[in-house]
Amino acid sequence: MRHWIEAARVRTLPLSVSGILVGCFYAMSQGIFNWKIVIFALSTTLGLQILSNFANDYGDGMKGTDNEDRVGPKRAIQSGAITPGAMRYAIFITGFLTFVSAMLLIYFSFKGKYLIYSLIFFVLGILAIASAIRYTVGKNPYGYRGLGDVFVFAFFGMVSTMGIYFMYSKQLDGLLVLPATAIGFLSVGVLNLNNMRDEESDRKANKNTLVVKMGGAWAKKYHFFLVISAMVLVVVFAVLNRFNFDQYIFVVAYFPMASHLLTVYRNKHPKFLDPELKKLAISTFLLSVLLSLALIFFVSDMMIYYVNRLVALFQ
Repeated sequence: MRHWIEAARVRTLPLSVSGILVGCFYAMSQGIFNWKIVIFALSTTLGLQILSNFANDYGDGMKGTDNEDRVGPKRAIQSGAITPGAMRYAIFITGFLTFVSAMLLIYFSFKGKYLIYSLIFFVLGILAIASAIRYTVGKNPYGYRGLGDVFVFAFFGMVSTMGIYFMYSKQLDGLLVLPATAIGFLSVGVLNLNNMRDEESDRKANKNTLVVKMGGAWAKKYHFFLVISAMVLVVVFAVLNRFNFDQYIFVVAYFPMASHLLTVYRNKHPKFLDPELKKLAISTFLLSVLLSLALIFFVSDMMIYYVNRLVALFQ
């Protein structure tokens, strides 16, 4: 069980739900909420992340990319803790469960009333599952062509944030593009950090990530662009939404992000970047939680209503 938990890469899971939280709370700030949607949205997103991690372990392990040159912790296939056959079975089961969760999410969101919307999200679900597997698995995986950043930005930024909001409201909101882009950038930042750490071993294994293509110096500049742009975008979102002073509580997450950027700036040896993955992932999750909490202050009348309902229960 310990090996499977390690293969699932638990430290990446909070990052994957960040967009879902912001999208859900943005809908709540407009008086829209449904627990069934949020439960299956979270289970689908977590399923996709675990599926991607299993597939990444299998793909890199079978291609020999995970070898003694790799800086990070040993993976399950690489170490022999999990056999390739068992991992293939786990990928199939996880993919199936994720698909079921996605179908239930679509059902509870649209309930047969919006056929076109249901079909669009069905296609998105299939693409997400296929993309999670094809990142490193197969003869020509897109992760080996420097396209992993696109997948992460699209599905863990734009689709998760704006998609979950659309499932609630049945419409798009232009302002939500700002935090969706921010979370997408930060999610890509975690991947970029991972690829910066593994640049040397990836280059030897012909895994042409974006970092390998642009080189470590440009990858560091790219990383700064991703994180700083995300921080700015969330502030712009808050200003456009006319946040009160206390709603800027989300800037608390900027302190560990600033510390992270300073560490990356000073870094000379890729192996020392490994702890920074967890720091950036948790900082992104913290930002999403604090921003989500700030959003519900838009509906003070709703809060008073629920407080009154709660008080009534004890009378």
